[in-house]
Amino acid sequence: MAKKAKPSVDKIVKKVNKEFEKTSAQIEGLINDALKQFDNLQNQVQEPVRKLLKDMDELRDREMKRFNDEFERRMNEFHELQSALLERLGIASRETGKSVSKSSESTSKASATKKAAPAKKATAAKPAAKKASTAKPKTAAPKKAAKPADNSDLTRVKGIGPATAKKMKEAGITSIEQIANPSDADKQKLEAFKSLKGFSELSAEAKKVL
Repeated sequence: MAKKAKPSVDKIVKKVNKEFEKTSAQIEGLINDALKQFDNLQNQVQEPVRKLLKDMDELRDREMKRFNDEFERRMNEFHELQSALLERLGIASRETGKSVSKSSESTSKASATKKAAPAKKATAAKPAAKKASTAKPKTAAPKKAAKPADNSDLTRVKGIGPATAKKMKEAGITSIEQIANPSDADKQKLEAFKSLKGFSELSAEAKKVL
């Protein structure tokens, strides 16, 4: 009875193999599921990255195009400005050339007229010389007699101003002679003006104007 109850080895091996295959199939299924999920996740991650890279490329292309357009526009403006300046400079140079030629012509005409003028004057001077030879000599007008110097004007003396002259006349000094050759009385009168600047030189200055 005990021998019959024991399962055979083959049955046990078969059973273990079945369980192993079943477990392997389950593990393989789990691995496949994990791989699928990983692929999905990778696709989900890669898609935004691809889109971001694509957007960046488009943005770079747009910016480069805009920069090139702006650069070309500025260069065109610069060339237009340069051509306008050159044109103005050309016109200005032509105008200056004309003005220089006109000024040279005017100066040449003026020099020609100046050269011709003395010849005319020389020819015109001959009859005048003849007339002068026939004209009677004029008698020189008699010189007027010089007016005598006013010795009562004390301001003629260096160092005496109008105010000082007035004070001196009030003190009795009414002529330059009294300052040049003062009497004793005049000296006493002049002592009142000791404080005047250059008082010691007044007599010598008065003698100079007499």
